[in-house]
Amino acid sequence: AARVLGWQGDPSPSAASVPLRLCGALHALVLTEAAPDLARAYAAAEVPAGLLEDVLHAHDAAILDWLDSPPQTNEVARSAALIGAARFLRGLAPLPLRLQELGASAGLNLNFDRYHLQDGGTGVRLAPDWQGDLPQGTIEVASRRGVDLNPLDPDRDGLRLMAYCWADQSARMARLRAALDLTRRDPPPVDRGDAGDWLTDQLAQPAPGALTMVFHTIAAQYFPPATAQACATALARAGAAATPEAPLAHVEMEADGGEGAALRLTLWDGARRHWALGRADFHGRWIRWQPRQM
Repeated sequence: AARVLGWQGDPSPSAASVPLRLCGALHALVLTEAAPDLARAYAAAEVPAGLLEDVLHAHDAAILDWLDSPPQTNEVARSAALIGAARFLRGLAPLPLRLQELGASAGLNLNFDRYHLQDGGTGVRLAPDWQGDLPQGTIEVASRRGVDLNPLDPDRDGLRLMAYCWADQSARMARLRAALDLTRRDPPPVDRGDAGDWLTDQLAQPAPGALTMVFHTIAAQYFPPATAQACATALARAGAAATPEAPLAHVEMEADGGEGAALRLTLWDGARRHWALGRADFHGRWIRWQPRQM
């Protein structure tokens, strides 16, 4: 309690997110069965204040450990928007995709082509409230790679990701668990580094025979100005050199002040074209698919 109440700096959700860190710590105790009484209280959706106080005292060291690190998530449901964008792109440039994700965390969304959208398949199933015509077709991926300042390992950091998933959202928990299982079997490489420097290197040479798809979901708002500028410069430079045989696409799912996140696409293939694809809930619960060229 002293650590939380005497937090150095801004503890709010827009800064250090101390309440979320504490919630994650408590959920981790439940998931690891380290606090059986708390697990029973979570199952009953009723946590008495006295029990919470007991848990804070009994597991002080473990909770303080969690408070040391900022929350990190990897929202798998956002992959529904990526599937829509990739299918839409394949209709414009029918080439295998070279996927490059900025802010990739554990790389779960780099596997979006392996997930099932509105088709009842097994494994990772995505079923957002989708309004608009759902793009059809298959997605062929030639390669996949991402970058993050602090990449998470699906094995080592799986508990951290699960703990920052709300305990009462069973479908979301099951989806995340399935995505972690898939990614553990075939983990895409996620490099540690600054997104701007990394993207500059990745786009330095064209990739003939593939459509390079650079994407990010609710990540750009966390980029420092220098990183954002480096990404924009790298995209513009590579876009100017793109051809129909080596096109470049930039897919964004980012906040813009409107309801949910804006879905945007820019394609360079000898020309530069831009689409507003629609909007999506930040956690992928709904998608309003309304593609229009700008």
